[in-house]
Amino acid sequence: MIPNQWYVVLESSEVKAGRPVGVTRMGEKLVFWRDSQGQVVCQRDLCAHRGVALSAGKVIGDHIQCPFHGLEYDATGRCSVIPANGRDAPVPAKFRVHTYPTYEDHGFIRIWWGEGEPEPAVPPFFDDLDDTFTYASVRDPWATHYSRVIENQLDAAHLPFVHHNTIGRGNRTVVNGPLVKWIVPDLMFVYTWNAVDEGQRPLKPEEMPDPPSPFHLEFLFPNLWENHISPNVRVLAAFVPVDEENTLLYLRFYQNFLRVPILRNVFTRLAMPFNLRIAHQDRRVVQTQRPKRSFLRMGEKLFQADGPILAYRRGREELIARAAGNATESEQGEGKTG
Repeated sequence: MIPNQWYVVLESSEVKAGRPVGVTRMGEKLVFWRDSQGQVVCQRDLCAHRGVALSAGKVIGDHIQCPFHGLEYDATGRCSVIPANGRDAPVPAKFRVHTYPTYEDHGFIRIWWGEGEPEPAVPPFFDDLDDTFTYASVRDPWATHYSRVIENQLDAAHLPFVHHNTIGRGNRTVVNGPLVKWIVPDLMFVYTWNAVDEGQRPLKPEEMPDPPSPFHLEFLFPNLWENHISPNVRVLAAFVPVDEENTLLYLRFYQNFLRVPILRNVFTRLAMPFNLRIAHQDRRVVQTQRPKRSFLRMGEKLFQADGPILAYRRGREELIARAAGNATESEQGEGKTG
């Protein structure tokens, strides 16, 4: 995973008041719960005492209680009471659980996977999705690394083959471009369109004219993607890392051309089976890729249409290097001050 990033890890609806939720994310057992104000707390699912899963315990006000010996932890991870020692006995500082900063918006829960204070404090989202849009969502497990699932959504060349009977109809096998534009350092837009092969060569990215339609793909590091189909229709995906070999695809369909509450909710739900069918056409193939995780230099033989995938890999490596550099500077700073 890329350190020092805000990762979408859950939907808001999955963490309900008064009920801890244990999940595996980023290869680690985590527990999520809400305090008395409804704020989401994320901690390692491991009591500091004897390793019991806190997710098997219960939420008491602003604390989560271990089911084994009743130790209670607050939202910072500090243990506030050890019942066996007496309610008024001081608790040694070593009794604490690691806590991750959280941020909740747009129906998603994110955690800061890194060191120090989150930067930025408010994670970015897609600017074109506002409250006028209604969405339906589904969660879909993929048995591969999240990087492979991301790359699949940046790949235009597979459409007429993997999706020959759905969105890839028309035998449009020639891929013009694709043109990759970095909007900000962690957000890229991909413009591409496929054409029927009539003996022509694909246009190079620099030869592509201005996009003829609003259709484009957007990828926001570390794990959000949007298919900008039209001004009124979007498909969004969050590629949630479970561990090195498993990903949860959180897939959403957005629309804002229907505004009547009942009709818009019915329509978005009815659209999800088709979107899930498309995802499963991809999943069947992507899960066969080896190695399961992608790298910038891994011996694959790429061609022009793979430009967005190469851009993603380079961006990912740069973010990893940036995080490593920050860690080194921090360690050096600590060394200088003793």
